Formats: sequence, structure tokens, C-alpha cells
Amino acid sequence: MTAKNIPLSSRRCVPCDGKVQPFTATRIQEYLTQLKTDWEVEASRKIKKQFRFKDFKEAIAFVNKVADVAEQESHHPDISIHYNRVTIELSTHSIGGLSENDFILAAQIENLI
Repeated sequence: MTAKNIPLSSRRCVPCDGKVQPFTATRIQEYLTQLKTDWEVEASRKIKKQFRFKDFKEAIAFVNKVADVAEQESHHPDISIHYNRVTIELSTHSIGGLSENDFILAAQIENLI
């Protein structure tokens, strides 16, 4: 089985040394189709999704789960919390754009719901 056949949620993030090129718009679209839910693309530099929960406590529990996954993958999202809404933004800062790691983490975050 090739890496392309392995679901994103089963892959592991690979440390980025900053020498790879950020994904092109075409590659971003290709990877978006592998995610279960709709993520918004901002200027081909990051992907973003808002999650809604019953209340603040559920939102914080979700953020804690995201933090655990992010630590395991050594790839950390930007997270905003507004009462029962959690916004996750993913980008590979070292390359100033998107990489496979962002989509791997997005897929793993989707599995937390």
C-alpha cells in the first residue's frame, strides 16, 4: 500500500525543516477532498474550521483532546475559543503555507468529534 492509499488520519506528521515548498492551490484542493468535513482555505496559506459545542465545558474538553493529538504529532494549530465555539487554524509556519502535516492533523482532529 502506498502512502497515497493510507487515509490522512492514519498518517503521522513529519518534521518540516523549512526546505519544502508550500502546497499549490491544486494540491490544497486535492488534499481537501480527503477530509470528512469542510475546511475553509485562507489565501492558500492556511486551513480553518469552526466547531460548535453544547457549552463552554464541551468546547474546552475538545481543545484538550486537540492539544493531546497536536503534541503527539509535534504540529500545533492556532486555537480560538469563544464560549461554545472553537476555531482551529492550521498552517506550516516554517514554510509560510500548507503542507501535508496540516491535512494530517485536520483529519485527526475530525476523528475527535
